[in-house]
Amino acid sequence: MSDHKHLKRLDRIWVVNPRYFITVCTENRRKILASEKAVSVLSREWESAIDRHGWAVGSYVIMPDHVHFFCTDGEQGVKLSEFIGKWKEWTAKTLKREAALNGQIWQGGFFDHLLRSAESYSEKWDYVQKNPVRAGLVENPDDWPYRGSIHYR
Repeated sequence: MSDHKHLKRLDRIWVVNPRYFITVCTENRRKILASEKAVSVLSREWESAIDRHGWAVGSYVIMPDHVHFFCTDGEQGVKLSEFIGKWKEWTAKTLKREAALNGQIWQGGFFDHLLRSAESYSEKWDYVQKNPVRAGLVENPDDWPYRGSIHYR
């Protein structure tokens, strides 16, 4: 029998208005997202997320083959998995129509990380905004054109 005392604290964790760090990758890591058309589609869907799904989207970085963004649910928000599923569904349809993309757009699933403090958010944002630099796409994070924030910073 294994010792799971460390798991007992999980039933006591309660975060009001949780903020999540989300990563979603394209199917087979296709480099299809770093364009004005793609960014327009993704950001429009994030802008409507508060009304459609009850989720507010904060800062984001769109890389050629994946996206990172932060989000928090409102009082009437749907489950996180439902929000991300609907976002992926709508963006895939719109990317095919408006950006002339074909095939499967998104990889199945997504990565989420619950942020428990402002420090955690700051660490993740530092990592995210430097992603284009690490990938050799720009020398300075501020030079990457496919980043921003929607409902909050």
